[in-house]
Amino acid sequence: MAGVDLRQLRSLVAVVDEGTFTDGALALGVTQASVSRAVAALEAALGARLLQRTSRGAGVTVTGARVVAHARRVLAEVDALHGAVREVGGEVRMGYAWAALGRHTTPLQRRWSELHPVSALVLVQCTSPTAGLLEGAADVAVTRRPLDDSRFDTALVGVEARMAAVASDDPLARRRTLRLADFAGRTVGVDDRTGTTTPDLWPEGAAPASTRRVSTVDEWLTLIAAGQAVGLTAEATARQHLRPGVAFRRVTDAPPVPVRLVWWRDDPPPHVPELVRLVSELYGRPPARGGAG
Repeated sequence: MAGVDLRQLRSLVAVVDEGTFTDGALALGVTQASVSRAVAALEAALGARLLQRTSRGAGVTVTGARVVAHARRVLAEVDALHGAVREVGGEVRMGYAWAALGRHTTPLQRRWSELHPVSALVLVQCTSPTAGLLEGAADVAVTRRPLDDSRFDTALVGVEARMAAVASDDPLARRRTLRLADFAGRTVGVDDRTGTTTPDLWPEGAAPASTRRVSTVDEWLTLIAAGQAVGLTAEATARQHLRPGVAFRRVTDAPPVPVRLVWWRDDPPPHVPELVRLVSELYGRPPARGGAG
């Protein structure tokens, strides 16, 4: 369909719907001459007569009727594309893998609604290293592990304490706080794609006996509640995923977890600076671009 454009298709459909070139032009808000030229150009591009010009108006040919049916579908799809862009443009999608912003999630959403009453802040869970950016599910993402990819820009917006997750009937659950050495000899549930628990957290001689790989926070919590593993996670997980049968305890000697917002470097959403500022204020720290944990 070389040489065919949307203006030509709209002109053809308008003439068919309105019955004459004059009325078709009125419906489109253009001149009759421009509609005539557009239809003629379409006929030339397709190599077929689409309309029969008569003294009473314009009648569609057999070939023209088929083309009009296709034209309507094409125009409907184009309108749907514009509608999809408008729909996305009316919301801000924030992706996360395990937990959004913990206790700060709801305050951020409420604050955003106050500042932008016609633009919703939508939380999107996507269990991937980029928390939905690569998948096109999110405009900006919350991450808690380094993202070594030059395609993305980041801002360090806060830090969170590390929490142990143990079964409620585990002896460790009777204590108010724990230390990394308490994991020695235990099995630890680990998400090696998006999680923050890595072997280098433990001092020499105090490492867990083994690890159990999980792929979602729900799988991780179920494993722990059953007493088949213990876990180490960021404070936000404990705030956002309370589960009967699982107790969370602060690990006092574990390094804090950095919280970052991440977005495409070559296509930064216009709302990113404001989001970085608001989230940083909730965490009580000045924002730092590209900050290391």
